[in-house]
Amino acid sequence: MATVHLRIGDLVWGKLGRYPPWPGKIVSPPKDLKKPRGKKCHFVKFFGTEDHAWIKVEQLKPYHPHKDEMIKINKGKRFQQAVDAVEDYLKKAKSKDQNSEGKAESKGKKKPLKILDEDDEDLSALKDPSEKPVKDDPHFHHFLLSQSDKPASSMEPISKRLKIVEEDSGSTSIQAADSTAINGSITPTDKRIGFLGLGLMGSGIVSNLLKMGHVVTVWNRTAEKCDLFIQEGARLGRTPAEVVSMCDITFSCVSDPKAARDLVLGPSGVLQGIRPGKCYVEMSTVDPETITELSQVITSRGGRFLEAPVAGSQQLSNDGMLVIVAAGDRTVYEDCSSCFMAMGKTSFFLGEAGNAARMMLILNMVQGSFMATIAEGLTLAQATGQSQQTFLDILCQGQMASTFVDQKCQNILQGNFKPDYYLKHIQKDLRLAISMGDNANHPTPMAAAANEVYKRAKALDQSDNDISAVYRAYIH
Repeated sequence: MATVHLRIGDLVWGKLGRYPPWPGKIVSPPKDLKKPRGKKCHFVKFFGTEDHAWIKVEQLKPYHPHKDEMIKINKGKRFQQAVDAVEDYLKKAKSKDQNSEGKAESKGKKKPLKILDEDDEDLSALKDPSEKPVKDDPHFHHFLLSQSDKPASSMEPISKRLKIVEEDSGSTSIQAADSTAINGSITPTDKRIGFLGLGLMGSGIVSNLLKMGHVVTVWNRTAEKCDLFIQEGARLGRTPAEVVSMCDITFSCVSDPKAARDLVLGPSGVLQGIRPGKCYVEMSTVDPETITELSQVITSRGGRFLEAPVAGSQQLSNDGMLVIVAAGDRTVYEDCSSCFMAMGKTSFFLGEAGNAARMMLILNMVQGSFMATIAEGLTLAQATGQSQQTFLDILCQGQMASTFVDQKCQNILQGNFKPDYYLKHIQKDLRLAISMGDNANHPTPMAAAANEVYKRAKALDQSDNDISAVYRAYIH
């Protein structure tokens, strides 16, 4: 395939990380923004947005030859608005060109069409002033390429709006799902998707399902939370039963075992809408016994059941970078492929129903215990006259360095406990993990100790804060 040479002024489709191609224009970068070293890339200003980024040449395609292809594979209101902005820009450019030709003919010479830089009024006017900038939109996150060539998952987001809140049965090997969502566009399933529960995790999941072109019907106990998603193209279900009856695959993501049971077994619940062939996917982190009960009642009505709890946080949910751990009906797992690619960076199938619940409780037990230990270290540093910031700096240069450690410790030092994962939920997971250990006659002393600290934090009214607020249990 012949190399396409691009230059300033060219209209392109820019592909960055896991996000779909977006129309843009190659412009001159600001003088203080250096080109990443060792990269062949162009600086692109995206239409209908205030976003711009260095984009590698292999992630750029000329606008006109690929227009039909891109419109076919991408969906969404914001995407269509961006395409309309390009067409408006082309009309204005054509009009300017014709005017320039007319003036040139009258003077006996022809003036070239002006190439606009990102600061030109014509380019900034491409946005509809009545629209909120896409930098505040959950359906279009751009990442600025760093000079250290970090992968998309570790780049710093420069735009975001939504702040609401293995394999063959019996096998223990792991099979990761296709990572197309990270490396390119995905083709959304033609199945109708339902989603119940728009909390910290569910909101980001639905946002990404819509962004990737899925047809989604939503329901939430607090109906007002549905409004934003209705504006972005989702449909509204009046009850869980109605959502299930309208959709082919219905996902649920709620707070705890009781909420999960009530959603299925309660008045106008899921069970009333289940018919043969309907699929139900439980994404809540609950105990294996609850999963077994829900699986039995769903399949007793001819439904198909999958559990698929997620490892991650609100931020990872918003970014579509969750890890999905699934078990149950393998065919449902396969039918959910495009949904899992939209909401996560990878997924695992662990065999029979209940295995995913067990695995997720173990993962959250480790995370909760680790967070309590980090908080203990920070407070001990303070109590012994050591700098907490220095403790963190040293920690982040060693083998325990991670984004999780850095972010949670920085939140603690700044006194910022805005929930990314509720403290009450990690305490619930610790409690369930300890119970699971009891049933298996396996000791869980570290989890039991951490659980007592979280219970203390809850007694200090930290339930609805982030898990890092466990720090306050040590200082009160």
